[in-house]
Formats: sequence, structure tokens, C-alpha cells
Amino acid sequence: MNKIADLSAALAHSGTSDHDVVRQRTLKASIGCAGVGLHSGHKIRITLHPASENHGIVFRRTDLASQPLFPARYDGVIDTQLCTCLGDRDAGIKIGTIEHLMAALAGSRIDNVLIDIDADEVPVMDGSSAPFNFLIDCVGITEQNAPRQVIEVLKSVEVEYKGCTARVDPAHGFEIDFEIDFASKAIKNQRMSVKFDDGVFVADISRARTFGFLHEVEAMRSMGLARGGSLDNAVVLSGDEVMNEEGLRYEDEFVRHKILDALGDLYTAGKQLQGKVTAYKSGHHVNNLLLKALLADASAWRLVPMRKSALHSVETQELAMA
Repeated sequence: MNKIADLSAALAHSGTSDHDVVRQRTLKASIGCAGVGLHSGHKIRITLHPASENHGIVFRRTDLASQPLFPARYDGVIDTQLCTCLGDRDAGIKIGTIEHLMAALAGSRIDNVLIDIDADEVPVMDGSSAPFNFLIDCVGITEQNAPRQVIEVLKSVEVEYKGCTARVDPAHGFEIDFEIDFASKAIKNQRMSVKFDDGVFVADISRARTFGFLHEVEAMRSMGLARGGSLDNAVVLSGDEVMNEEGLRYEDEFVRHKILDALGDLYTAGKQLQGKVTAYKSGHHVNNLLLKALLADASAWRLVPMRKSALHSVETQELAMA
């Protein structure tokens, strides 16, 4: 995706002045945390390190002798059944449940970071991105010299899989319009549109937790999965009832979390998109299919510098909730 190699070429390509260019960002210092793996139930430690310009987001398995590196890219995703999973299928190496951390990095506009992890999945924490955003806030963010490039969508691309759809259209800035539809009366039909301007993710989306149904959790545990899942790190529903004593963090927490997941999945493009994503009942697999379809068509996108005007705050728009 090296259509633009340096700042001068980027500015000449877009007609953007140096003053209007958004710079790449990384962390000011290293910081780590420990938590439980959603599926393994094991204690896992991750450490986020600052990284150089154009490094991107890269995971490193420190528990393995070779300490293999896995860039967080859509073409390195090997599984999307229960989460977004990077890895090397032939070597039997994976890093699962990356989407909540990826969403936190995307929402904070972190371009470059090296993530050390000592297990095969990112800890689930409280089931949202908020704990990862807290880590970022603790160490702070530093601006780098290189321009922040975005993937400008030039024409509409759409994918469909088993009745679930996702489409991306040209737009100024980045927006996700997401609709879900469940039989459970606790969820029903929810739709929300979010323009990801500066600060919107942390304020409106980051605290939304992952969710599932009790019968699904029981089925996964019978297969040796979801061993770390609990009411402390997920919203669990039994039929039409929310089992968590504290209830929901937002009335429409379910669709907000689906937007959170989509943001994290789409950040595996390697850059932020500049376009509008419209999704209906989409999940990790369809999100990945959308990136593959978009980036396989060289006429559908180009790399351009991000403009500071794209960071102006715009209120979140809630379109409908049944």
C-alpha cells in the first residue's frame, strides 16, 4: 500500500499544505497490563511500546523462543469465527481477540506501536476498549514528523455473507453506520451512526462491552472456549433478560459495541479509512471481507495525507432504535 512514499509526494498529490497535515502518533513511553484471556481463562500480560514512524501496529509473541512479529493487517487475519485473529496458520501460531485493543488505538489515533504479548489472545479486560484507552492516557501520546496517511475511498464497494452486509462509500472523514437485529427483546433492532472525529470514540463508544447469550456461552465452554468469560467482562443475556446486576452502560450498548468491533477490525487496513461504512448485522468475517474487496481494487482507493479539518468534532448521530 506504498502509493505515497514521503511527505513531499503526499502533499503534492493532495494539494494539502504542510500546516494542514496531521502527523503520525505513538506513545510517549511503554506501559503494560495483565488480564484474563476470554477463551483460555489464563492470565495474560501485554506491554505497549512506542514505535518509529511508519512502523504501524505490530504484535510480538514474547512467550515463544523466536518471538515472531505479526503486523495487525487484514491480510494477516487467519480466523474470524469468534474474534479477529492474527497469526501463522502453518506454524500453529495465533493472536486472538485483537479487535478491542485495535479499536482503542484507532480511536486514539495511534499509528505506531509494538505490542508484546505472552499468550495467544489479547486479555479481554472488562469486555470493552476503555481499559486500553486508560493505558494510553496514562503514558500520553507524542506526535511524530511523518504525515498520517488515510485510505481515501474513491468508489463504493459492498460485500455480503449469509444475509450480513457491509459497504463503504466515498465521504469526507470517517463514519460507521451500523444496524443490528436480534430476536431478544433486550436488543431488538438498533441502529447508530458515528462520525469518528477527535474524541468521539472515547466519549461515546469505548465503554461498550462485548455481549453474548447464556446458551452460547455454555456451548462454547463445552468446546473448551470462553473459559475466561464472566459477568465482569461481558454483557450476558438469558433470553430477553440482561443478567448483569449493574445493567447496561448505555441503553443501546449492543450496537455501540458492534461499532467498536468494526472500528478495530477496519483498522487492520493499516491506515484509517476516509469514507462511510454502512453495515447490517456485520461481524468480524464480513468486516474483513470488506477490506479485502476494497484494497484488492486499486481503482477504489488511494493514500492521502490526513487533514486537520477532518478532526473537527461532530456530534454522534443516533438514527433509530426500536
